[in-house]
Amino acid sequence: MRSFISPAELDLKEENVISIKRISKATTGGRSMRFNCVVAIGDGSGHVGLGFGKAIDVASAINKAKEDAKKNIFKAPIINSTIPHELKIKYGSVRLILKPASPGTGIIAGGTVRAVLELVGVKNILSKITGSTNPVNVVKAVQKGLMELRDPLMVARDRGVNLKQLFS
Repeated sequence: MRSFISPAELDLKEENVISIKRISKATTGGRSMRFNCVVAIGDGSGHVGLGFGKAIDVASAINKAKEDAKKNIFKAPIINSTIPHELKIKYGSVRLILKPASPGTGIIAGGTVRAVLELVGVKNILSKITGSTNPVNVVKAVQKGLMELRDPLMVARDRGVNLKQLFS
């Protein structure tokens, strides 16, 4: 499992509100309305944070989600502006496939996945979502997938060999 990184040491210039939903709770006095928000922040060079917030008004929900995102920053390995290897992710009822793509392909992804991958700094990738397209679960599936990524240097270090032995 990767360690999370302090937001103070990064230049998190980009942020993206992925989803805002109005939710309600039935109480004895009637329905109480609140807002649920998903926010992603990133620096465009491999660091991204994803956060969730809930509050009575939209601005408070966004601020809570932004603060939560700053607490959950992690690093994803990016090689030649794409991911190092293919991923098949299952999170809840979300099925997500992420494939590396050659330069010039662009980000072929739905809105939720695209928003997160742009903040990570990925420029070329292919993706497909099947099953649920709930933005909260899709964001968590992308986070799970990005945290599972391993570049060749990490694999060599885990196996206790150098890069030449890894590829021979």
